[in-house]
Amino acid sequence: MRNNFTVQLATNVTVHYNDEGRSDIPLVFIHGFPFDRTSWLPQYEYFKDYCRVVIYDIRGFGSSTTDSDTQFSMDVFARDFLAFLKALHIEKAIVCGLSMGGYILMNAFQKEPERFAGIVLCDTQCNADSEEAKKKREKTIEQIRGKGVADFADTFLKNVFYEESFKNKKETIEAIREVILHTTQQTLVAAVKALANRPDTCGVLSAVNVPALILCGKQDAVTPPEKSQAMHDLIKNSVYHVIDGAGHLSNLEQPEIFNKYLGEFINTI
Repeated sequence: MRNNFTVQLATNVTVHYNDEGRSDIPLVFIHGFPFDRTSWLPQYEYFKDYCRVVIYDIRGFGSSTTDSDTQFSMDVFARDFLAFLKALHIEKAIVCGLSMGGYILMNAFQKEPERFAGIVLCDTQCNADSEEAKKKREKTIEQIRGKGVADFADTFLKNVFYEESFKNKKETIEAIREVILHTTQQTLVAAVKALANRPDTCGVLSAVNVPALILCGKQDAVTPPEKSQAMHDLIKNSVYHVIDGAGHLSNLEQPEIFNKYLGEFINTI
């Protein structure tokens, strides 16, 4: 990718990002777990011809570094994101977050809502983990530590992609697998703990006073459409679309439809 930059947010925390295009209001993407900024390439390559687009690696993921002493949390990730916007002199942005990226977005919105010109929540939810979900996270940590990253990657991919994607999106799935394999056990475990301990943010959504778009894969088994419907019900005047033929990674599994809905939304702001 061209226009690859770095910015230091704190001691030992250097964020790698791509920044291209021109517009008064940038479009900024926050990736999910356990991916990196390349998971947004279909959107980056498409929208950079229409507006300023920014994709970045969350601390510890992709090429970004992290302080080994820092405990991951949605609060830490959100503060990083807001510091990142400040470092890039972005006063206001349309922000799109998928899965964990949605959790980070909602946490950051709660802290500084004035930084958001619009929000896009993709394949995510506002609920905290249930006790059952937390137990599953514990088993995931045991898997990562006991069987390694490769075993975790194979299990994870089966859960997040729609079954049809294994037939017609083989290159996409393999690319995501490589991203996971290049992520350290330490980062994966720390992030799973952060996911398990994240706070409920449903109360944040009723206070959203900017344009909002909600997208979800129809076959998303991780955060199914009813979770997106619940967020849609909470956000006044939000727009909601279900994308058929997509699981948890709707932006990669059905990029043309995803980009169409996102483009229509951007044009209203």
